[in-house]
Amino acid sequence: MRFELESLVRKNVRDLKPYSSARDEYVSDGSQKIFLDANENPFDNGLNRYPDPQQRELKGALSRLKGMNSENLLLGNGSDEILDLIFRAFCEPGSDNIITAPPTYGMYKVLAGVNDLENREIVLKENFELNTTSILEAVDSNSKLICICSPNNPTGNCFREEDVELLLQEFKGVLVLDEAYIDFTDKGSWIRKLSEYPNLIITQTFSKALGMAGIRLGICWASSAIIEILNRIKPPYNVNELTQKAALDRLSAGDAFSGQIRQIVIEREGLIKALEDIPFISEVYPSEANFILVRVDDADKRYRQILDKGIVVRNRSGLPLCHNTLRFTVGTEQENIRLLEVLKSI
Repeated sequence: MRFELESLVRKNVRDLKPYSSARDEYVSDGSQKIFLDANENPFDNGLNRYPDPQQRELKGALSRLKGMNSENLLLGNGSDEILDLIFRAFCEPGSDNIITAPPTYGMYKVLAGVNDLENREIVLKENFELNTTSILEAVDSNSKLICICSPNNPTGNCFREEDVELLLQEFKGVLVLDEAYIDFTDKGSWIRKLSEYPNLIITQTFSKALGMAGIRLGICWASSAIIEILNRIKPPYNVNELTQKAALDRLSAGDAFSGQIRQIVIEREGLIKALEDIPFISEVYPSEANFILVRVDDADKRYRQILDKGIVVRNRSGLPLCHNTLRFTVGTEQENIRLLEVLKSI
């Protein structure tokens, strides 16, 4: 099915002349310059200058790590900013709709509300797989985005490749694939297929496997044409200097975070086995993320009991298909041992 990007972009965004910051207009050639262009405080303290609005050094490091081109990359103040940019670029408030597949990440629904969009929810099948038939039946001429998360939060499973490909092939709009947890699975990232699918946007994050939730740095991979559109509307200095430096430092320690990912996966598999022996847990769902969803006899009661013992978990019972479920993030070895001690004691 032919994908026509320009027809999807909101007219005001197509016509928009983006703001050009002082640092957009000048790219360093390595020589020393006197900067009198941006009304900054001239006294050097390491942070008195505006950060690179295009995060060129950081994008270069990340692109090399992923084997991609920088022109396919946008960075944001967390994935939530990137998602909001996508919504604002493609969806006309008050008339367009998005399609989501709950139970899933709650910000899709929140952002739909903020941007005055209808959120058409197509609940997953009982086995937590996508109901592609119902999703495509829900599509109309005002459907601009399909948002799915794989591995999915809170269910922990990756969606079948053939289901994602079907949506990409049949949907005339943009498919937003949230890969926040992709590093915890042996399934490959969909960034390898960006050249095949011009209607695909992939979001990733520094918050999970890279262990940098505190710096709020989101990643977006898409065609250069989509990235150009998102760059038109992003704030000029949306990723601050401290965040860029911290992210570069983290990427330079590749072996360190790779080892942490392996340890989390090992702990996850051990925790899954141990949870199966807890009497009040009736089902432990397979996980390809850094968390585990379990079904219990009384989620409200068990949540309070666990909290009273000093451990904060997530009660997901309010979501479709998730009645009486709790979600446990995989912690360190000692944290997981303590969690099991608490579960056995109650």
